[in-house]
Amino acid sequence: MSNIVQKFINGKCNKEELNEAITLLRASYQNLNIRPIIYEVWNNENEFESQPKPENLSEILDKIHHRINLVQSEQDESRVSKLLINFSKIAALLIIGVLFGFFINQFKIAEPEYYTSFAPKGSVSQMLLPDNTVVYLNSGSEIKYSVNGIDGQREVFLDGEAWFNVTKNKKKPFVVHTPYYDVKVLGTQINIKAYGSDKEVITTLEEGSAQIASSANFELKENKMLKPGEQLVFNSLKKSVKIRNVNTRLFTSWKENKLVFINMSLKELIILLERKYGVDIKFTDDDILEYHYDGIIKNENILEVLDLLKETLPIQYKIEGQLILIIKK
Repeated sequence: MSNIVQKFINGKCNKEELNEAITLLRASYQNLNIRPIIYEVWNNENEFESQPKPENLSEILDKIHHRINLVQSEQDESRVSKLLINFSKIAALLIIGVLFGFFINQFKIAEPEYYTSFAPKGSVSQMLLPDNTVVYLNSGSEIKYSVNGIDGQREVFLDGEAWFNVTKNKKKPFVVHTPYYDVKVLGTQINIKAYGSDKEVITTLEEGSAQIASSANFELKENKMLKPGEQLVFNSLKKSVKIRNVNTRLFTSWKENKLVFINMSLKELIILLERKYGVDIKFTDDDILEYHYDGIIKNENILEVLDLLKETLPIQYKIEGQLILIIKK
């Protein structure tokens, strides 16, 4: 660093050193270690021994400007030093902040642009991303996405449940961020359930392949690769990971406005019904939640579903305003 600063002050940088000097000076407002180096190098230059030594950085900068002007008038325009002079002016001005805003704009790295989509409670939304990836959003779900995210990859931040038919692009990986892990795919059909209120984050792979990797918020013991027909379940309370083989249709039929459930507890079913129909359901007895139910819900409305439950389970229901109250018989 000291050597580069010395060459910069004396106007002796080659092209590579010039680039390094510009980089150092560009970061000087953050890296305060550069400033004492400039002061030390300037005061140690034999060329200026006969001159009074400057007392502070501002005086040094004034002399740097003077040095630049002298070199500019003496050097041949065809030499590389002309480039040094032009950029040195900007760099020196940057140190004292005169062209801070302008210089930052010149070197500013474009931030990814993200767009948000939301499926209200009681509805399922279908959308097409700019890369032709098809997405279904389940009730009460939200995604934030970018086709040119960090490191140029396709990024999705998911809160809720979504089914993806990802367009293949080996040069631009497709990454879905959940609260506890990232799902990396190149081209596949996959369902990811990651509601913030649920204790489990579930990824079900229909086609292709997918890698489950650590996220910025949580580090897995190791990455996991999924094959078609496999499902990864992460328990946020136990911090445990389990992979199992499943009938994927049971976990993706919601996008066809159909719910299929086998031996599901009433507690889990109530959550599904609240999301699907956009209603609030309460219960009067905790024992009710331990009941289990098998069934298929497709075109039935919420009252028809409650009537079916009432016929097969020892429960009753009543409606109080916007609230559905489930009572044990």
